[in-house]
Amino acid sequence: MKEILKNVKEKLVDKYLENNVPKSSKKFKPRIKARIRKNKQFLNKNINNLFDWVKGAELIELKKCNIDEDPVRPELDNVFRRSYGRKIYGVRYGGEIHAVMCFAYTNQIPKNVDELNKLSHDAYLQSAQRDQNIGKIAIAYTVWSKKKGGGKLIVKEVFKKIKRSNHLNRLVTLSPLTEMATKFHTRNGAKLLQKNETTQNFEYKII
Repeated sequence: MKEILKNVKEKLVDKYLENNVPKSSKKFKPRIKARIRKNKQFLNKNINNLFDWVKGAELIELKKCNIDEDPVRPELDNVFRRSYGRKIYGVRYGGEIHAVMCFAYTNQIPKNVDELNKLSHDAYLQSAQRDQNIGKIAIAYTVWSKKKGGGKLIVKEVFKKIKRSNHLNRLVTLSPLTEMATKFHTRNGAKLLQKNETTQNFEYKII
């Protein structure tokens, strides 16, 4: 793993220098060469910080989150986020939470928060009656990050967790109708499933 990360860092640095250094660099003046060395050191430091953060982060289940930080659904309190089998997950690094994603588990895809509430409640009751795990679909209804790369990392870690489960077969979002939400999920590999009156659903394929 260390060797892989080393190779990735070297490639990133080389790519940066290739795009930012003129081809006639062989005859550069000492001042320009010093500037290149400084830029390379700065880039290496930033890359090291990024890899340290990614390698050291861990996905944990939270009992509560700061709902005031939620840019999508701040109106939903922690009681809602923990009722009927719903979960709050966070990415922890250095003793702090840097990204949060909230889930409900259903057997159908909701088009709004009211449906999310009802469908997750129904799935919870059905699981209790049949002594089964809750729902077949994980619905991510909000996500936010306080650290660069945190959003992408929590999606990746949650995806792996759901893939390992023995009862969940779909990962679907309940997202706002915003360009930011669209870009975030499509860049992380999700496909638009449907657009609703006030929301949109993206799906991450579980292979």
